[in-house]
This record gives sequence, structure tokens and C-alpha cells, in this order.
Amino acid sequence: MSALRRSVSHVFLNNAVLRKVKMKIGTHNGTFHCDEVLACFLLRQLPEYKEAEILRSRDASLLKQCDVVVDVGGEYDPSQQRYDHHQRSFVDSFHSLCPEKRWVTKLSSAGLIYLHFGRRVLEQLTQLKQDEPQLEVLYDKMYESFVEEVDAVDNGISQCDGEVRYTISTTLSARVSHLNPRWNSTHQDTEEGFHKALALVGAEFTDRLDYFLKAWLPAREIVQKAVQNRYQVDPSGEIVLLAQGGCPWKEHLFVLEKELKVDVPIKFVLYSDQNGHWRVQCVPDGLNTFQNRLSLLEEWRGVRDEALSELSGIPDCIFVHASGFIGGNRTQEGALEMAKRTLQTAPTPLPST
Repeated sequence: MSALRRSVSHVFLNNAVLRKVKMKIGTHNGTFHCDEVLACFLLRQLPEYKEAEILRSRDASLLKQCDVVVDVGGEYDPSQQRYDHHQRSFVDSFHSLCPEKRWVTKLSSAGLIYLHFGRRVLEQLTQLKQDEPQLEVLYDKMYESFVEEVDAVDNGISQCDGEVRYTISTTLSARVSHLNPRWNSTHQDTEEGFHKALALVGAEFTDRLDYFLKAWLPAREIVQKAVQNRYQVDPSGEIVLLAQGGCPWKEHLFVLEKELKVDVPIKFVLYSDQNGHWRVQCVPDGLNTFQNRLSLLEEWRGVRDEALSELSGIPDCIFVHASGFIGGNRTQEGALEMAKRTLQTAPTPLPST
């Protein structure tokens, strides 16, 4: 068993061994935090740790008996299944350990366990295989949108420099913290709260993963096909048509433009609305700006229906927003023509950098 216990994240223990020996996950006792709670939850999603006992102690002799130890012990050594981040020598981020990944936030025990075991955890929870590209996309997304926040909070890393305008007090880390006994409570046992936190963190992780798997990932696939087929919509390659309306597209579009090495930035996205009509929406300069790469024609803005059709010479127009970021037409052809007409008046596009 000792060789198996020392192995890194790709070990699968057979069922016979699992029935005979109950695995132990070690972490510290006392006040608990979101990072070791998440680390323990992630480990318990793996077959070898599914029924594992969580031993909470700072006693080195007890921790030595554990098959894996997180957030305590002063040691980061994957070959020995030790995953602490508190020691002075530890400065690692996802990027430092996996240079192909871009995140530079210092890892907590949650990030360490996710880095080493996350793909296998997602395999268990999604039934995707590690050689499927969707799993790697989800692996990145779950770190970026869930685990990294836990790493940053535990390591005391602020989201931004300077003084914040208001306090956010309902983060997952904050809600886990509130499950610890109150300072003036006569009952200071943390075991009950720890297991409540384990359930809370687990439910949020699986819920977020379920959303990314069943809603976010299908949206990405729709946007990817639209980007790949953009020259079938218009020779400029600056207009994409989504096969399904209501699909969130902005985040995916910016990422896919880089991944697919789109030379000329896409300007317009066409999609159907709930009434069966069509929208033409401008692509913004970025996720957090109202500036557009190219807005619909100024003379159309704030004009509606027949007046807009007469002004533009395009049948079946419904509206153009006063800011020029979106317009509507009763037909796909009409919405496409609104985009084309705007492109014709634009300066010659420059390749994206």
C-alpha cells in the first residue's frame, strides 16, 4: 500500500483494496476555511477517496498516517501527497507549475488539489474523458470562475489595487467562514460546521460545473461554429450568425477570436429573438465596455419601423437603438443587410493584434 499512497494523481486503487483499507485525508483542525474544505470535497470525488475519512489535526504523527494531507504540514510534495501552501518557500501559481496556463494567483490548498486532480474530478462528475477537448475547456473555466477566487481570498490577495467602493460579504469563502463557531459561543467544536461547509462548497461546485457543462459549453460550441462559418455569411468575415437565439456569445467570441486566430475583428452578431424576428448586435471592444468596434449607422439610431425602412432602404426594419449598439429586422436577410450597409461605410478594417 505504501507505494500506492505515495503516488500522484493518476493512481486508481482496485475495489478490493478500497474495501479493506479506509483512506484518510488529513487537514488541520480548529477554524476552517474555504480552501481546505474545497480541497477535501474535490478529493472525495475520486474513487480512491470517495469513502475517505477526513482527519482534522495538527499532530504530525497523526498526519503522517494519512494518505493525502492538505493545508497543513508545511510541505508541498506531490510525490508524497502533501499539499500545503503556508510555508515560506511556497510561491507557486498555476502558471509557475503549468506554464501553458495563464493564472498567476498564488495557489491555496484548493488550487493545488485542483491543479493535480481537477481533470480526474471533472471526469467523474461529467463523464467526459481526459482526451476530449471539452474537458480541458471546463478545467480552465472552473479554475478561472470558481477555484481561483478561493485561492486569492485565502492568500489575502485583493481583486484590485486601491480602496474599494463597497464590501462584498457574501462570497463562498465568507459563507464558509460564518459556519465556524462564534467567538463567544460556549460550543467551540468545529466538526459540525466543517461538514456543513463541505456540503455547501460541494453543492456550489457541482452546480457551477453543471451550468458550464450544460449551458455555457453548448453556447461556446454554437459561437465557435458561427465564427468558423463566418465567410459563408458575408465575404468580409466580419459578421457571424448564431444558429440559436438567446445564446450568450460575448465572452466566447473574444476567446475564440484568439484561439482561432481571427485576423479581422468581427463587428456584428446576428441571431433570432423570441418573436421569430432578427437582431443585429454590435460586438463591443471588450467585455466591460459599452464602446463598440463598429456601431450601426448614426442616422438610423432612434428611428423605428416604416420610417427606418424608408430611411435605410432596407425592408422590414423594426428599430435601431439610440446608442447604435443593436437593431432589429423582421427577417434574417434584413438584419444581415443592416450589418452589411454599416460595414460599407466603415474605414478599411485593420488586422487584430
